[in-house]
Amino acid sequence: MQIVEKICEMKNIIAGQKKLGKIIGFVPTMGFLHEGHISLVRESVKQNNFTVMSIFVNPTQFGVNEDYAKYPRDLDKDALAAWENGVDVIFAPSVEEMYPEGYKTYVNVEDMTGIMCGVCRPTHFKGVVTVVNKLFNVVRPDNAYFGQKDAQQFIVLKKMVRDLNMNLNVISCPIVREKDGLAKSSRNIFLNEEERAEAVVLSESLFDSKELIEKGEKSKEKVIKGIRDRIRTAKHAEIEYIEIVDAETLDEVETINKNVLIALAVKFGKTRLIDNVIAEV
Repeated sequence: MQIVEKICEMKNIIAGQKKLGKIIGFVPTMGFLHEGHISLVRESVKQNNFTVMSIFVNPTQFGVNEDYAKYPRDLDKDALAAWENGVDVIFAPSVEEMYPEGYKTYVNVEDMTGIMCGVCRPTHFKGVVTVVNKLFNVVRPDNAYFGQKDAQQFIVLKKMVRDLNMNLNVISCPIVREKDGLAKSSRNIFLNEEERAEAVVLSESLFDSKELIEKGEKSKEKVIKGIRDRIRTAKHAEIEYIEIVDAETLDEVETINKNVLIALAVKFGKTRLIDNVIAEV
């Protein structure tokens, strides 16, 4: 397994693999790998001849007073996990390599980035869409893998790929959870013991609401109220948003009569967690 830092070297490797007829799988990450990331790698290795993982903590998707400087990093540990699970190349560029002096170009997806996570993080998706676009141009994957935990991100990126006529498939893989249901996240390490114990209320309330909808509940307001009331029993929880939207387009729904994404963002202390489920109608 190689670790590559330069865009030109990464492009040359990909060109060589494509000449050999290899199908390229790609797993974009910000590192500090957990089982959720590894599940994406396993899918890529299973479905492709050659797998690239990027490890890049992207500064443009962090807003003012967010945790860019504190975001956990451990390239050596990540490289070992990637190698053990079949990654062929890690692309780990520097910030200067990705955003050289004088960089001015950004990509934005309209409408669906101004809701949910985009309300409290107004510049977040511009940074995400731009860096993923750049990574796609460097790696030129046939298939790219993303976790369902970042559901809004996946739907936004899928829209970007479709609108810009990109020649690749974007594939969503299921959320990997701890034994008690908490969605795996690199940020979970920032939770203290009490916050960590309380955080299971997120998955519990989501699973209960999914069951309620799939048994016939149509009222969005009733379901959201139930989730809100449940989360408010956790004394350290600060709700940022709870939304129920169309599972394919993120469009608002008045009455639940189609498959919906139930998504939320909640802070426990200083740690912001997101989670979601899809309820099938």
